[in-house]
Amino acid sequence: VIANIIHSIKGYHSKTIRFLNVAFDSSGDSLLAGDHQGNIYVFDLNGNRFRLVQRAMQPCTALAFGLRRQTEFLVALADYSIKCFDTETKELVSWMRGHDSSVSSISVHASGRYAITTSTDTAQLWDLDTFQRKRKLNVRQSVGIQKVFFLPLSDTILSCFKDNSVFAWEFDTLHCKYRLPTPVEGSALLYKVFAVTRDGRIFVAGGKSNHLHLWCLESKQLIRIIQMPQEVRAVRHLEFLPDRFDGGSNQVLGVISQDNIMRFINIETCKLLFDIGSHEEGISTAAISPNGRYIASVMENGSLNLYSVQALTQEGNKPPPPTFKVVGDWSKHTSEANKLTKRVNSRRSEQPWKSKGSKIPTRLLKMQVNTSLENKENELPGRLNKKRLQALLKGFGEYPAKYRMFVWRSLLQLPENHLAFRSLVDKGTHSAFVNIQNEYPIKSRKLLRVLQRTLSALAHWSAIFAETPYIPLLAFPFVKLFQNNQLICFEAVATVVVNFCQHWFEYFPNPPVNVLSMMENVLAHHDKELLQHLIKYSVTSQVYAWPLLETLLSEVLTREEWLKVFDNIFSNHPSYFLMIVVAYVICSRAHLLRCNQTEDFEYFFHHRNNLDINAVIKEAYHLMEATPLDIHPQHMLDDFMPLSKGQYPVFNKYPKFIVDFQTQEWERIRQDEIEYLRERQLGHELAAKAQEQKAKDEVWYRKQKLLREAEEQRQKVLLEEEKLAEQKQKLAAVKRELKVKELQFLDASRRSFLKCQQDQRQVQPKHLDGEMVRKADEQETGDTVQDVELQWMELELQRELFEQPLIKDQEAVTKEMKQDLAAHRRKVDLEDHLVQRLMEIEREEKKKAQVVAEENLAKAEQKRVDTRWRLRALNTPSLDDQDHEKRYEEIAKLLHDNRVKEAELLKAMKEAEEKKREEVLEKEAHPEEEQKTPAAADEHRKKFSEDKMSDALGLAEKLQREDGCFERLHSLKARHTERGMELQQAPRSGNICLNDLTASGSS
Repeated sequence: VIANIIHSIKGYHSKTIRFLNVAFDSSGDSLLAGDHQGNIYVFDLNGNRFRLVQRAMQPCTALAFGLRRQTEFLVALADYSIKCFDTETKELVSWMRGHDSSVSSISVHASGRYAITTSTDTAQLWDLDTFQRKRKLNVRQSVGIQKVFFLPLSDTILSCFKDNSVFAWEFDTLHCKYRLPTPVEGSALLYKVFAVTRDGRIFVAGGKSNHLHLWCLESKQLIRIIQMPQEVRAVRHLEFLPDRFDGGSNQVLGVISQDNIMRFINIETCKLLFDIGSHEEGISTAAISPNGRYIASVMENGSLNLYSVQALTQEGNKPPPPTFKVVGDWSKHTSEANKLTKRVNSRRSEQPWKSKGSKIPTRLLKMQVNTSLENKENELPGRLNKKRLQALLKGFGEYPAKYRMFVWRSLLQLPENHLAFRSLVDKGTHSAFVNIQNEYPIKSRKLLRVLQRTLSALAHWSAIFAETPYIPLLAFPFVKLFQNNQLICFEAVATVVVNFCQHWFEYFPNPPVNVLSMMENVLAHHDKELLQHLIKYSVTSQVYAWPLLETLLSEVLTREEWLKVFDNIFSNHPSYFLMIVVAYVICSRAHLLRCNQTEDFEYFFHHRNNLDINAVIKEAYHLMEATPLDIHPQHMLDDFMPLSKGQYPVFNKYPKFIVDFQTQEWERIRQDEIEYLRERQLGHELAAKAQEQKAKDEVWYRKQKLLREAEEQRQKVLLEEEKLAEQKQKLAAVKRELKVKELQFLDASRRSFLKCQQDQRQVQPKHLDGEMVRKADEQETGDTVQDVELQWMELELQRELFEQPLIKDQEAVTKEMKQDLAAHRRKVDLEDHLVQRLMEIEREEKKKAQVVAEENLAKAEQKRVDTRWRLRALNTPSLDDQDHEKRYEEIAKLLHDNRVKEAELLKAMKEAEEKKREEVLEKEAHPEEEQKTPAAADEHRKKFSEDKMSDALGLAEKLQREDGCFERLHSLKARHTERGMELQQAPRSGNICLNDLTASGSS
């Protein structure tokens, strides 16, 4: 052993925190260990130091080190989750959930990128880059999974199930590659643990037997069956010991058996090379480093041992005692399994019980050699002798805690009827214990579930236990002890009931008066004073004995005291149990004689008291020996009778009619309760419906109230509308009166207007003539303004034309200056800057091109401006002509309308023609004078237009000489000529219209 690691807490309550799991990294130089409180440590084997890397706050069930990221590791916790932590940063990397039961193993792919986690009901494949679940393997609950893992250095997944089937799967496609065949006849073995060599060729499986099956995965055949030494009855763990020189075909296999010793054997020679651990310091689980240098083992006491493989192999290579090999004479008719079977032979004499420091006493060795074991886990070799156990018990006072459960199972001779117990469990939870958590609120849900299942199995076995109120108190201590093995728990309780509770149910539902009378007789014989004191205060055996019996003394004893007492009870006749109760009362006489209240007696026998349990046990043995035969319970109780194998015995030692009647009553009460619950549920539903209907009614009433309020509001609005209608009628009447008055006023106004209009028509011809004169003046003024604008544009054009030569001269001067400057520079830099000269020449060419482009651009711009102004000059007369035509048309239309109206007026005035003859004559003279005025205006406008036209033509001829635009000026001159002719004709048409108006007026 290189190191022994113990995690202990010192203080008022010193205790040791147990390690649970270990795992090496891929290099084998670092060790990961997790304890019961969730603390995870990393041990650096080279640096000889350790550190705490995480506090998970709950026990870990599996560990995996050596992922692709070397500082990360996986840990499976008791809450069925898997977490990934970093050993450097101590931070949580990821949290993976998906299992519904405890994770038993974690297998990491050779690349470190994938991992498989296995529980009893499912196996899940995880991607460790994304921490996402890729696949999930589900199986039927009746089958169950033992282990799913990657084959080393390959992409094959091996899945092992509880029905002994083994499948190999392709990792990429998850297609089944093959299935291992069923083992040959005679070699049936329930596989529990597995191991594979580093090269993935040899597969080893073991279970509840001392046989190991070796399979060749290449040929898919069972190649060998190895028989372990006789001390091995069950295999709990398998792991190959790597060797750097074997090329992965490992030859040494480590086997942990039920005796907590790890034996290393050679699978080829079937020789035991060395072993580690002992019965005093047993090994719970172990891990071997990948480099084959270290073995880390978790011991039964919770410590951690680190072994050196080199030292162990050197010790094994020492000259051993003469070896021997068992040679069997195999007959021709032996089965194929027997042909494959080989025994493992030790190099030294077998010593199943090894001591750490001193020699083992011969007596213990002898006892162990002669004992026989059952083929169950955690059993001792050989058959136990009851007398020797009693002698051992009297010498030490109790059995060793490590082997107590095994001794009890041997003393009670439990048959372990798996099928019979399974049939009881399959019946489900008994109706009497459906709500047991209400009566017994146990904090641990697992413990409550086991208690419920055990009590249900007892009730299905015999109906009396469903009606017995104290059966949970009686069974609970055994449930707490055997909560991990429910079959043993049930059979232990059943054995106790059948043997140590004899005649208890004959007076059911009352306490066993006959048994209590036996105990009272024994107490009267050995301590009459105490019995008289109890009788004096009316304390019967139902007060001082029955509470101890129905709870099996669990209320008044601690756990250690109770275990010690039942070590003695199970090792003696069933009457010893009654003697223990009487001895407890006798040893408590000093306390009881001081009590004088019934409540004090009841409290005393329901709570723990300061008694020496060793004295009670000794007193019980004294009572067994000193009690007379006529009152001794041993003659009234039967001897111990174990449960029968295969099927449990019929238990009917109770008044069946009472139980049946009580069962019927309970069933009736249950039915009544169901009916009551149904009616209560119906009542709740009716109440809920009533509440719902009430709510609906309230809503309906609320809506009706709102409707009534709205109706009342509507009535008020209608009343207001009626009042408004009356007011509207009154207003309409007033409006009618006003309308009549308005019509009368309008009629008067129309008449006055007609009269005014008649007067206006008389003076309208005068106004029209004045308007025509005014419009003619406005037109002439507009023409004058346009001519002025045209002259301004011509001046602008001339200015630009004058500026053009100046710009050209300036550019020429600039060009000359640049050429002079360039010539000067060429003279200065002719020899030194030839390249600069070439660049300057190129720049000059570009400038010349730019000047030419600017000149062309200026010319083009000038032409564009000339064209724009000429277009405006051409468009202006045409627009003026259109305006004049529109104005003349409007005047003609007005004159025509006037003629029509005058005709109507003249028709109305025929009757007054004679009276107004003189006035008409005056009007005939007045238009003749007015005709002269338009003629003079027309002459003046014609003369003005001709002058302006001559000026425009002169300017155009000048432009034609400068720019060579003769054709445009010619067309412009022709259009002006036509315009002058139109202007000459326009006055004539105006004169004709005026003459017509005068003629019509004269007529």
